[in-house]
Parts: sequence; structure tokens; C-alpha cells
Amino acid sequence: MKRFARNLCAAAAALLWSTAGGQAAEDGGTLIMLVQPEPPTLASYLSTSGPIGQVTTKVYEGLLEYDFDLQPQPGLAKSWDISEDGKTITFKLQEGVTFHDGTPFNSADVAFSIGTVLKEVHPRGANTFKELESIETPDDYTVVFHLSNPAPYLIRGLSGYETPILSKESFEGTDFRDNPTANKPIGTGPFKFVEWKKGQYVRLDKNENYWKEGLPHLDRVVARFIPDASTRTAAIEKGEVQFAAFNAIPNVDAQRLDDMDGISVTTEGYTMINPLTLLEVNTTVAPFDKKEVRQAISYAIDRQFIIDNIFFGYGKPAVGAVVSAFDSVGLYSSDVRDYGVADRLDKANALLDEAGLKRDGDGTRLEMTLDVLPYGESWQRIGEYIKQALAELGIKVTIRYEDVPTWLKRTYTDYAFELNLNFFYQLSDPVIGVHRQYLTREIRKGTVFVNGAQYSNPEADALMDSAATEPDPKKRSVTYAKLQKLLAEEVPVIPLVEMDFITVYRDELKDAVVSPLGVYASFDKAWLAK
Repeated sequence: MKRFARNLCAAAAALLWSTAGGQAAEDGGTLIMLVQPEPPTLASYLSTSGPIGQVTTKVYEGLLEYDFDLQPQPGLAKSWDISEDGKTITFKLQEGVTFHDGTPFNSADVAFSIGTVLKEVHPRGANTFKELESIETPDDYTVVFHLSNPAPYLIRGLSGYETPILSKESFEGTDFRDNPTANKPIGTGPFKFVEWKKGQYVRLDKNENYWKEGLPHLDRVVARFIPDASTRTAAIEKGEVQFAAFNAIPNVDAQRLDDMDGISVTTEGYTMINPLTLLEVNTTVAPFDKKEVRQAISYAIDRQFIIDNIFFGYGKPAVGAVVSAFDSVGLYSSDVRDYGVADRLDKANALLDEAGLKRDGDGTRLEMTLDVLPYGESWQRIGEYIKQALAELGIKVTIRYEDVPTWLKRTYTDYAFELNLNFFYQLSDPVIGVHRQYLTREIRKGTVFVNGAQYSNPEADALMDSAATEPDPKKRSVTYAKLQKLLAEEVPVIPLVEMDFITVYRDELKDAVVSPLGVYASFDKAWLAK
């Protein structure tokens, strides 16, 4: 209900960010925002690691933007038409748009970006564009998607965050994974890449030739990287930075800052990502290849404890593989195994006994390593709690906390982990955000934020493939209910908390969050009151 109420109030919430008292937007100024941690790369076509999009969405744009009702709005495409059978989508493109290097933007760039680059190397591209059979470009400003089956989710997956449009001239004939623009991005967006000083900041300057008349208002956007949480909090408190999304300011500090004049806190700007805290389990490594062990671990964890003591009241306990936000469109089901029952620890111990993991003389059944998402102190605290919770079952946990590139490689290239604390975006549709974690074909060595658990189940694959192309909402709902029940039994991924991220900002910043993408939008309308 809290999330539903926020959606109903989205338009009003957007006003909180916009022109106060009819004041006109002012040009000029530098917006300094915190990004935590530092991105491992700026190649958003290769990796969806959370910090990357906070920077690159100011540089790269997509075909569409979205309003707070999640309805598509013009982006690089000024209009679009979907055929009656749902198998043809025709886009008319904006004219007079250029990339930051002066190269004209046209339909060839769209066809190349989506049909060649994103389908091949984007972590979600192969799944998002699975039904895309071919792309036709009858002229420079028309793009036609031909689909093998209807893909109703596709129209909500075309933002600059999800589907960045690249310059064909810059990428054609190169190794996409090692392109010279990977960390010096060239897009069509309101801000141009200038400099990445590793360990300190990324600087983006105003695109003087931006195609939207009168925009952007800001002269510059600087993304600062400050590893220490208390220093980040002090920076926004002193006015050294104006914006911090994705809990870059710890929740405990945000509560105090929200009471101060000149600083505000909001949970708006995340309704299109639907983040879920979870544990990825390496299902190919004993004893985690046994579902009884995975179920026992799920029973051991008190989700409400994490919400109350680490997220300071933000979030709700996760019930299954699909977050409850999808209830509004009939895709969520609570008819699954309940891991929050009163006798959950008794059930967990019984399952471990059943799996043959008996306690030794010290009461220890198993020793294991828990890898922790290297995104800051909150995740370390969750790791410590999980260590304590599993100790009650006789599972001795060692916590491993590494830098982002090492952690990503360990999880998605080497598969050298047992249990991994992480969070995933479920995005605007389960096909885009959920399927990638469970489909057999999403075991893609070297591709991040896909099926790192290496879970493979033909029944689950068939249910997901059916749901992806089913045009009847009622039939789709039934299919997803079956899938959620199955995954709650198998638990290759253990859902923990449906997250409520927070953004802390200085009140002089206006029009920063103007869409459900929040910081993953372009900041083209953002401005600073002087």
C-alpha cells in the first residue's frame, strides 16, 4: 500500500522537485552528485552495475523516456506505432540530432546499437530483444522492429539506461568489449564526457548542441566518489554536494538530515527499477546443489530484522522471486512457500539434517564463504547479520569483501563463490528484470548480473518463455504464479528485502527527479536556484 500510495502521488511528488512558487528555471552552475561506489566502467552497454548508469545516462540516450505512470514518452524517437498483432513496432526518429563528436544520429545507429551490440553484449539485451527478428531502416529517420512473437514488455525497455543508443561510426568493426569509447563515452545526451579522474570524480560538461531547445540548464555535472560514509554525509550537510541517490547517504544519517533546513529526503525515482536484495547461491557447488540446504538458509534469515536494523524501516520482506510491485498488473503471487513462519529455525535444522549435514562435536555442520556486494557499509552489516543467523544452524561463515571488479569477475566469470549477497533490479517487467537470473540460456560466462547461480531447470525455462510472449494478461498471471511457486521451492536465489532506496538532496536543486528512472534519467531539466 505504501508503494501504491507513492505511485498515486507521483505527480505531486514530482512537483516537489520542480519550480518553486512559479520561479523560472535558471541556467548555469555545477551539480555535484555522490556516486557510491565508483563505477567499474562507463560502458553501460556492457555492464548494468548500479553506479554506471548514474553517470552514463547523462551521456547516452534511448529511444524513449517514461512518465511516472510508466507510460512511454518521446526520446530519440519522436513517435512510435505498434501493429495490431503486436509483432511490428515502427519508430519515427528525431531529426537534427548529433553525437558529441559531431556525427549525425540516424536510423543506422539504432539498428546497429540494438541489433548488433546490445543483443550480443548487454547483460539483459539477449533476453529483452529475444523476440526481435530483424530491424528495418527504410530511411534515415524510420526504424521498424519485426518481432517473431508479441513482446508487450519491450516498449518499456527502451530508456537510455536500459538501451543506450551508440554511434555506429564509433563501434562498427571494433571489439565492443574493448572499444576506445568504453570509458570515454560518446552519446547524444545533454552532457558530454570530459574526464574521469580515477578515485575522485567523473566530469561531464554541457552539450552546447543538444537537440532539445533550451536544455540542459546546468553547465556541468560532476560525479564524486567518496568511499567513507561519514565523509559523504558531511559533504552534503556542508553543501559540497547537492545530490546523493541509491543510499549513498546511509539511512541512519538521512533520517537526521531530513530534519535539517535546506536538505530533503525522498524515495521517489525508483519505481521503474524495483530493487530486490537477495542471496545468489552457487547451485553447482556441494552442498548448495541440494535445495534442502538452500531452503534452510532461507528459513534462517529474518527479513524484518534487516529492514528494521540495517535499512532503518525502509523496505518490506520479500516473499518470492517477483516483487509485490507487480501485483498491480497481476504478475505477483504470494501463494508460495513461506520462509517467515514462527518455527522457521526448527524447519531449517530439520532440512539440514535431511541433507546429511550433521553437527560435529563443536556444533558445526558446514563452513562456507559469503561474498558481499562491495557497495558500502550497509551491505557489510547485512553480511554480518547473515553470518550470525547461519551460525544458529551450525553454519560457520567467513565474509569476503572485495573491490567491485574483482567481485564481479568472481561471481559472473569464475563462478568462484558459494553464497553471494547482492541486489537485482526487477525493472518494468519480469521478462526484463527477473528472467535473466533464472533462465538456463542466461548462464553467460563473463556477463554480469545474469544467472550467476547457474540454475538450470527446463520447467522454469518453459514457464518464462511462455510468459514472455503471452498476450493474454490472465494467462500470463497464471504462468507467473506457477513460476513463483516453483522458484520458492528451488530457491537458487534467496529473496530477502524489497528495497526502498532513498535520495538525499539539497533544496537548491530543482527538477532532478522528473521520471520513474530518477538518477537514471538525463538531468536535462535539472537546475540550481541561486
